[in-house]
Amino acid sequence: MRRYPDYKDSGLDWIGEIPEHWDTLKVKYAADLTNEEADGDRVAFQVALENIESKTGRYVATDGTYAGTGSGFRAGDVLFNKLRPYLAKVYEADRDGVSVGELLVLRPQDGVDSRFLFYRMLSADFISVVDGSTYGAKMPRANWDFVGNLGIPLPPLDEQRQLAAYLDRKTAEVDALIAKKRALITRLGELRAALVHRAVTKGLDPDAPMKDSGVEWLGEVPEHWTMTKLKYELDEIGTGGTPSTSNEAYWADEGGTPWVAISDISAQTVITRTAKCVTDAGLKAGRLEVLPAGTLLISIFASLGKTSVLGVDAAINQAILGLVPSASLNRDFLKLYLVALEPFIGYYSSSNTQENLNLTKVKNLDLPLPTLEEQERIVSHLQERGRAIDEIEERERRLIQRLEELRTSLISEVVTGKVDIRSEPLAEAAASAEPAAA
Repeated sequence: MRRYPDYKDSGLDWIGEIPEHWDTLKVKYAADLTNEEADGDRVAFQVALENIESKTGRYVATDGTYAGTGSGFRAGDVLFNKLRPYLAKVYEADRDGVSVGELLVLRPQDGVDSRFLFYRMLSADFISVVDGSTYGAKMPRANWDFVGNLGIPLPPLDEQRQLAAYLDRKTAEVDALIAKKRALITRLGELRAALVHRAVTKGLDPDAPMKDSGVEWLGEVPEHWTMTKLKYELDEIGTGGTPSTSNEAYWADEGGTPWVAISDISAQTVITRTAKCVTDAGLKAGRLEVLPAGTLLISIFASLGKTSVLGVDAAINQAILGLVPSASLNRDFLKLYLVALEPFIGYYSSSNTQENLNLTKVKNLDLPLPTLEEQERIVSHLQERGRAIDEIEERERRLIQRLEELRTSLISEVVTGKVDIRSEPLAEAAASAEPAAA
């Protein structure tokens, strides 16, 4: 894209040059900070930080309502997040409502297009400057005095509308591409799960004679496989505990024994580090056993059925079981089987309030068992297929990152006048349509 014919110094260090015919204006003169009391009708539509998607400004619906009071807003107002502004949460209201929490409600002045102001305040350069002004270590905030006194480049009103319309179209195109790639990643995850489930419950030979497993969720399994219970194929199974969290002598930031919690399992497929460590005194007080590296872990509370493998010697808490397979059960096959079992874990759990497992239930999990040689073939096959899927997923994630960077860069370049898009077909169409819309 080409540049504007002529530029001038904006007088703003963080902007540099702007097109010759553009002006600069402080935010407080471009929009009024409003603090209207919300009436009954507007309370029906609430917008909190949770409802604003970072970097896109899209509204995200959530269940329920939010406690607290906020400013009423009208359609066309721009809501700017002053808490942790680096999150880049800006929203242009499409209807009347009430803001909840740390949001500045700005009402554009005459001569300022609300959509252009939305993009101007969403741009990476604006967010960066505001973020640099924040105060407070744990909950950094920006204040209106700083935001309101920031100068921003402002083209004529009709050009603002051209630029906003152009960005609407171009960001929508980028967003559509991102959505397609995210959908592909989702489908790849579903394909991976289907491949694992079929391989560990049906085997690799589609022509193998089958028999009824006697287990509803399993259905048929290969005729030559043995149906057994997990407890008969384990050398060890046990759980852990939690030493008193109020006794500092039981806990260490480093140098102690790694202590695995559910959050560690959720974050790592092979656990090499933990958020917390326990001292020797903590091990003794909690009667904790140190499990060897290679132990297979499964969560039995909360994130039910999640699995991981210890990459280091570690202790575990009471929400996790450690499993050491016997010589006839390949550890990686067991892990894959437990992954396939996860969607059906409710078949084995029972609770009035929340699905949970326990030691006895895990011991009695149904296990379709091929020979050790066949287990190893299944593991090798799934690892090979998994690597191919991983490569595609990684490629798509990199492309998503590039598209997100393109989106961010496009907004900044357009609202700062670094590129001239007025001759683009879309911008010309928006300009010609403006009188008819007036």
